[in-house]
Amino acid sequence: MANLKQSKKRVRVNEEARQLNAAFKSDMRTAIKRVEKLAQSNDQNAGEALDGAIKKIDKAVKRGAIHENNGNRKKSRLTKLVQNA
Repeated sequence: MANLKQSKKRVRVNEEARQLNAAFKSDMRTAIKRVEKLAQSNDQNAGEALDGAIKKIDKAVKRGAIHENNGNRKKSRLTKLVQNA
């Protein structure tokens, strides 16, 4: 455990950031799974779900929870999946 005041704060701030990033990633993954499920069942709502998932992916990228290339790859694959469904 850290002894210095600054070190204790870094531990606390890093833990808060880790929990927020985990929440953003979890929310993003849930949205992606929803799009995949709707696309597989040829549901008309897949396009709307895709819009929501893209917003969540962009938010995770903006926060730094995932890398920009990773986000672009996820958006591209989801878009192809919905278009081909």
